[in-house]
Amino acid sequence: MSTIQIERDVEQSIAILYINHPPANALGQTTFEDLTAALNELEQDDQVKVLLITGQGKFFAAGADIKEFTAVEKAEQGTRIAQVGQDVFNRMEAFPKPIIAAIHGAALGGGLELAMACHLRFSTPEAKLGLPELNLGLIPGFAGTQRLPQLIGKSKALELLFTSDPITGDEAHRLGLVDRVYDQDSLLTETKHFAAKVAQKGAISLRYALDAVQVGEQDGQQSGSEKEAALFGDIFMTEDAQEGIQAFLEKRKPQFKDR
Repeated sequence: MSTIQIERDVEQSIAILYINHPPANALGQTTFEDLTAALNELEQDDQVKVLLITGQGKFFAAGADIKEFTAVEKAEQGTRIAQVGQDVFNRMEAFPKPIIAAIHGAALGGGLELAMACHLRFSTPEAKLGLPELNLGLIPGFAGTQRLPQLIGKSKALELLFTSDPITGDEAHRLGLVDRVYDQDSLLTETKHFAAKVAQKGAISLRYALDAVQVGEQDGQQSGSEKEAALFGDIFMTEDAQEGIQAFLEKRKPQFKDR
């Protein structure tokens, strides 16, 4: 049975990925394989424009699967574990469809690294978020040392790393680590509502916007601006762009066809 369960809402063009690895949805090699398979499937599904990822049960994802660490006897084995996780999270960050994390319970260690690889993060106020790896004599391995400073700044990221103390969803929102906060009962409903609103946009413009932001983030503003200009030209040749412009002039809602 897969540790990632997919629930599609074809009417709203969204899919929910549930992490289902009880009791705490720890992330191990099997989960990474299942997540990769789910991403492959949904990338090719033209009926899905936006992805949500959340956890079954009490937790979003409470960390990496520590049991797998006990089998590490050589540095190369540890490096490989990190590379597998980083490859999956890099894939998520560069995914051509928006991915939103709905965080409840806890997103710790690898769980927070997973959430940071998503394009947006929504959380409950009382959720616990943190990178506690230094408590185990370790460091984050799935690019947590890279994404956390980008999101909240270097000094605050180092404070969270050094202390290993988790922060609440409310504090994460104040720091910019979390984008929106909803109570437990409405988190998934509100996240789905947001995703459905995003899914009303054309699939091509969503993909191009993500692509331009990704290039600028990786290669700098000049490269990002050049990519944006090229994509801006290309998108004029799409049916959706012509429909969007015409709809604006006619003061009506556009009917995008994703082509």
